[in-house]
Amino acid sequence: MTLHTNLLDGSQKALMASYLESLALLERLHRLLLDVIKDEFERLGVLEINSVQALLLFNIGENEVTAGELKSRGYYQGSNVSYNLKKLVELDYMHHQRSEIDRRSVRVKLTAKGRNIRLMLTELFERHTEGFEKRGIIGAAGMEDINQSLKRMERYWTDQIRYIY
Repeated sequence: MTLHTNLLDGSQKALMASYLESLALLERLHRLLLDVIKDEFERLGVLEINSVQALLLFNIGENEVTAGELKSRGYYQGSNVSYNLKKLVELDYMHHQRSEIDRRSVRVKLTAKGRNIRLMLTELFERHTEGFEKRGIIGAAGMEDINQSLKRMERYWTDQIRYIY
């Protein structure tokens, strides 16, 4: 892919460079988060599920959802969501039940074992937020600024997909 940065003025080139850096950071941060979760689970002796599956459990929380809802709510983007849900059911981290209305649809929710994994991640994330503040890395206001910016980017990208300019 050729970047046509010669068409951009100075401020647009700076924005483009920052945008590309942000995209790379988002990718790296997600992969790093998965590694942090994997490391925590190894430390705790949780070896039968992977970090993607653990995040899936965390994001489902107390909800009862279908695979389609997981994707539409933005909780899970992987193409193998059905595989991971099936695996989590087999390992007793989730219950599944066919919908009474649409027999093709399966609703899932966490078991006690799944809620325990969610608690482990909650505790890990609580330690992270304490560490952020203690070390002066970022506070609540800074995190909110980041979240607002990311939400604006999300809306922009969503509009691009829907061809709304």
